Amino acid sequence: MAARLIRWVVALLLFASIALTSAQQAGTVGPWWLELSRYLPYPVLLAPAALALLLSSALGWRWVLGSAATLALVASVGMGLVWGRPDSGRAPVRLMTYNIKAYKAALRSDGFAELAREVALHHPDILVAQDNHGITRSDVAPPWPGARGFGMPYTFTVEQYIVASRYPLRDCARGSIAFRDQVHLYLRCTVDVDGIALNVVTAHFESPRSGLNAARREGLEGADEWKQNYEDRLGQARALASNLRGSARPLVVAGDLNAPQASSVVRTLLGTGLRDAFSSAGRGYGYSYGQALRLGFSFLRIDHILVSPEIGVVDCFVGGGDASDHRPVIADLLLQRQ
Repeated sequence: MAARLIRWVVALLLFASIALTSAQQAGTVGPWWLELSRYLPYPVLLAPAALALLLSSALGWRWVLGSAATLALVASVGMGLVWGRPDSGRAPVRLMTYNIKAYKAALRSDGFAELAREVALHHPDILVAQDNHGITRSDVAPPWPGARGFGMPYTFTVEQYIVASRYPLRDCARGSIAFRDQVHLYLRCTVDVDGIALNVVTAHFESPRSGLNAARREGLEGADEWKQNYEDRLGQARALASNLRGSARPLVVAGDLNAPQASSVVRTLLGTGLRDAFSSAGRGYGYSYGQALRLGFSFLRIDHILVSPEIGVVDCFVGGGDASDHRPVIADLLLQRQ
């Protein structure tokens, strides 16, 4: 009787783990609860399969093998493990996206110095940064000389955004996308890289924080707030995707999209023909957010660099997590002359 009960419990745990992992990878716009599950810390995702593996020791080697395989599936596919195949080539352009949370850096005596060191460590040729309130404001003195461009010679700043480059910038402008009753801003610039014109767009989508907190604190009663939060991000992605279609130049879209790659939010942008740089050439999980939360470790990849097909990706990786709530994402890109 005990063995039968354990068998049913293990089977249920394995089925739930496999079903959720499979559903999370689906390419269609899913229900609100599925999108919510993509923001769960990975120990929560691993727990059912890990418990099944522990219980399966009483059922024989076949159950142990099945449980171990399911645990491996969740730890790889479910957690977004990537083992990319880098493109080959020389003289790549290094692009970095970084949500620097300037308002938090201002609360620490060495906060801005930490941000500057993190940027200098990776020596990007092009930097796009978000959440820069306090650096970009024209009525406030910058925290250090050259802060608005992190020491780079060419800069363009609007509200929370910075585009900084070692290469000349031109045709920089704010773009706008409407969703619900709001207007969301993003920046676009053309970067002249040794005779190659590269279009760079940076965006910062709606934060999932309020929706996640409502779902965590209120359960099903908070579902409506989460659904609206999710639909806002999806609306932003659809509007931006519409604006990006038909770009005549190589294109990079980089920023804090506040959604993992499996989300319909990011998939909407990938549907325009872009590809994710980390999935193309990165190794590992590439988590960029979570270390500043109570859990103390990164568990979400919500900061992205997306590139058009004619751009090669030699490498992509994340930086340190001390200077900001977000880790920067850095990609070495190959530009080909048309």
